[in-house]
Amino acid sequence: MVPPHTDAADSNGGHNGKRRTFETVVTDVQIETPDSATLFLHARPEDRDYLAGQFLTIDPHQFDALRNLIGYLEDAKGQKETARAYSMASGPHDHDIAITVKIEPYISGETKYPPLLSPFLVRSCFRGMQMTVAGHSGHYAIGPDIATKTDHLIHIAAGSGIVPNYAMLRWALEVGLPLRHTLVYGNKTWRDVIYRRQLDDLVDRFHDKLRVVHALTRETDFQQCAGRDVRRGRVTEALLREVIEDPRSALVYTCGPAITRWEKVRAREAGQVPAPRFIESTLAALEAIGVPKDRIHKEAYG
Repeated sequence: MVPPHTDAADSNGGHNGKRRTFETVVTDVQIETPDSATLFLHARPEDRDYLAGQFLTIDPHQFDALRNLIGYLEDAKGQKETARAYSMASGPHDHDIAITVKIEPYISGETKYPPLLSPFLVRSCFRGMQMTVAGHSGHYAIGPDIATKTDHLIHIAAGSGIVPNYAMLRWALEVGLPLRHTLVYGNKTWRDVIYRRQLDDLVDRFHDKLRVVHALTRETDFQQCAGRDVRRGRVTEALLREVIEDPRSALVYTCGPAITRWEKVRAREAGQVPAPRFIESTLAALEAIGVPKDRIHKEAYG
């Protein structure tokens, strides 16, 4: 998950207001889907001073295996490659820090440059691998005071947008905050669902506090996801109306793909308006059902 922009301008400050760089080592790699993996990173107590939902940044220049590709991309772009941001799947109560990374696809005619860091992190990281990370950053997060703002947290995510929301709801549930959570999670197929096993486990453990609704757009075999609350199609206004009982008191956190910079450029060149993606459609639906703007927090990637 790469979160470049949120609903608030991101300073580099983390929980304690300071962004810091620290050395770490990969303690485990867990495959989530065919194109995503969770990396568990050793963390000292001082490395765990963050809020659930925040992200780390990783500079690709530290990896020798990427040197040639970095050189090529920097020549092609005429600028230095920047660090990439990845949402943490862990909470500050966890022993290790975890980030979940999904490979950004290269689509001919749509993607300007091939992805750099995400394929390397998913396919080539191993236990014992050392790396330098910077964090913790991001305003798309929750802290202990969240229970004073609502008793019902709505999470609306698509694809790897689940990562910060998973960290939020798992942390809130496991430290015992008095909150109900509803997660509406959109994917193409059941195979694409990140944290399938973990979400099932959380529902079993916290059945009175957590509801998970899956929306699948291209699934053809719904037997494999029997026993779960699974809907056919996209996350729609009708579905959000169903799960948000009181639009004025619920607090919404939504994360997923938005219109990309390249889509905006192509649309402008063609004299067109770019088609809305997940974030734009979700925000429009929330407005239609009466959720106040100040009750909506968003993080978009693309």
